[in-house]
Amino acid sequence: MKQPPLTIPSAVEVQSAETQTLANGVTLHLLPTDDFEVVRVTFVFRAGSAVQQVPFSASTTANLLAEGTQRYTAHEIAEQLDFYGSWFDVNLDRDFAYISFATLSKFCRQTLGLAEEILLHPTFPEEELRTYCAKRRQRLRIDRQKVDVKAREAFAEALFGPQHPYGISYDETLYDKLTRADVEAFYRTRYTAANCFVVCSGRIDDDVRATVAAIAAQLPDGPMYIPEFPTPVTRPETRIAHPGAVQSSLRIGRLLFDRRHPDFVGMQVLATVLGGYFGSRLMRNLREEHGYTYGVVAAMVNFDREGYLAIATQVGTEATAAAVEAIRTEIERLRTEPVTEEELSLVKKIMAGEMMRILDGPFGIADVTIENILCGRDNDVIDENLARIQAMTPADIRRLAQRYLAPDDLVTVVVGAE
Repeated sequence: MKQPPLTIPSAVEVQSAETQTLANGVTLHLLPTDDFEVVRVTFVFRAGSAVQQVPFSASTTANLLAEGTQRYTAHEIAEQLDFYGSWFDVNLDRDFAYISFATLSKFCRQTLGLAEEILLHPTFPEEELRTYCAKRRQRLRIDRQKVDVKAREAFAEALFGPQHPYGISYDETLYDKLTRADVEAFYRTRYTAANCFVVCSGRIDDDVRATVAAIAAQLPDGPMYIPEFPTPVTRPETRIAHPGAVQSSLRIGRLLFDRRHPDFVGMQVLATVLGGYFGSRLMRNLREEHGYTYGVVAAMVNFDREGYLAIATQVGTEATAAAVEAIRTEIERLRTEPVTEEELSLVKKIMAGEMMRILDGPFGIADVTIENILCGRDNDVIDENLARIQAMTPADIRRLAQRYLAPDDLVTVVVGAE
């Protein structure tokens, strides 16, 4: 048998969403296709943890939406979703809450009926609230005994400062002080038309369009809430003792810029060279050559208003200092030595292949569409980004490394045994 030829696309054509703006200002973005008998609807609200005024109110509100409504109990909602084989999902990041409903197209009307109840008529029962808070407090307390969780929170604080909405970590005992009134207030002020857009993908007929529009049209009026953020206060080094730890968790990186910046895609290529795939430079150095770790990753992280480069790994405590030095050595190599054309070509193929994987199917296209909307772009930007990736040269990588990865600009966090 002969292996089929490897084809790297030079362009990507992704359908642009059909856009409709409702009377209350909510925009619907529709991605119809008849290739799959499924429908997914995602309601995106500016209701992430960075816009909360009471600790944990954002995540609690999102996760309690389906725990009781004016018509149904939490058990009844779960039973109906299960009966229709439908899927309900809540995702939350620092800036946004993503409330998704997915279903076979033949059960779309029933599932969207539940969506209407969950989104528009939640009751946040006191008993469900207290149960949720108790579980989350216990889980967070346990998680914070792990070095990687400590390192993740410490790295966010080191990049942004302890009072910045992107850097703050709240004591888990504050779950005990969260009240139903706090949750209702967050829901009332954040789950509004001005803070929402909707992306619908799959087999969308006229009935689906009308039903989704009818739900979104009922979202109440209210001002768009965009809080004032303080200027980030970066701390170059943090070391936290974790007695008894057999591994140290390392984070190295720096505050940079969000996805709208012209160098963001280039820095994604640089991060992939450094630690974005199994054969990357950091993997070869830390894992294959020295056996410090099972895995290490480098990536650009994007928030609504900020972005940063992060390198993360866990190593044996005895190898902590050597691993930090090895990471800094690989960063310095990018600043002083051009990558080879062969290595850069491989990275471009990997990134193009990952792009194709993500865009395989209506739900993947919907996810990318959401990202692009949040950046103020249409899906045409996908083809632009692929062209930028393909145009990167070794000189570009070196230029970016010299500009953005000077040793004194790097932030280092180490959590482990002393």
